[in-house]
Amino acid sequence: MSKVLPTPEVAASRRATSLPVGLVRLARPKQWTKNVLVLAAPGAAGVLTHAAPLLRSLAALALFCVVASGTYYLNDALDVAADRQHPSKRTRPVASGAVPVRLAYSLGVVLLTVGVALSTLVNWHLAVVLAIYVAVQFAYSYYLKHQPIYDMAAVAAGFVLRAIAGGVAAEVLISQWFLIVATFGSLLMVAGKRVAEHSELGHDRGAHRATLDAYSVTFLRTVLGVAASGAIVGYCLWAFSLQTALTHHADPIWYQLSIVPMIVALLRYTFLVESGRGAKPEELVLTDRSLQILGVIWALLFALGVYAS
Repeated sequence: MSKVLPTPEVAASRRATSLPVGLVRLARPKQWTKNVLVLAAPGAAGVLTHAAPLLRSLAALALFCVVASGTYYLNDALDVAADRQHPSKRTRPVASGAVPVRLAYSLGVVLLTVGVALSTLVNWHLAVVLAIYVAVQFAYSYYLKHQPIYDMAAVAAGFVLRAIAGGVAAEVLISQWFLIVATFGSLLMVAGKRVAEHSELGHDRGAHRATLDAYSVTFLRTVLGVAASGAIVGYCLWAFSLQTALTHHADPIWYQLSIVPMIVALLRYTFLVESGRGAKPEELVLTDRSLQILGVIWALLFALGVYAS
């Protein structure tokens, strides 16, 4: 196998990045925003105002940050050659050489082990969910990322497991509709990411991610449409089921009203993906003002449904 020589851009990134800074970047703190999903189930159940469930939920959130960072360490160590072929990922700490591959492997294993071990202090259910998450990420990093369909399913499963983790940590019942929305919403983000990558990488996409050559743009957009439709229908049914459950209230319309910003936000996200801006979903959510406003409106309406009805 021929050795991949660093480009001038990669060499400059290596020189500019110290080891401590590289290790922090490798943990990807920006990606921790995904772990807010851990608070979704306890938030929907209205238990975050109670001390014990709140503390357990926050502990689960912190542990998911630790474990997720561990998977990033391992994944970047495994993908070092492919990342050096990517226009932006080539400057990542491992790909640029700022963090040695062996060190990334070792720290990744440590973070995964510590995260799962500490989760047993919350409850064994959370430990099981985190262990499944680690197993899925291992399978993805070593094999599933190279298999069409299964690569998207594995990434989407990571989001769903975050949502489940919050429920088991807070010890609340997880609605079937909640899981359906979480599943289709996760698939929407993954499909959107693949659509953007397919467009961004062009003819070089196979060198970075083999499955991108297997997907056609038409197929990915079909998956995107199916996922958006499933998330919208699932959320509508969930909102009406929550309204029906509130028999003690004369007219609990807050859940129904929350459907509007949710649908608009999903359509806005799909539009941004079609515009080529979905390669980094976490950054898209943090930078698009319309999505942020819609998110705040949705959160207020849903909170009124939980706490005022």
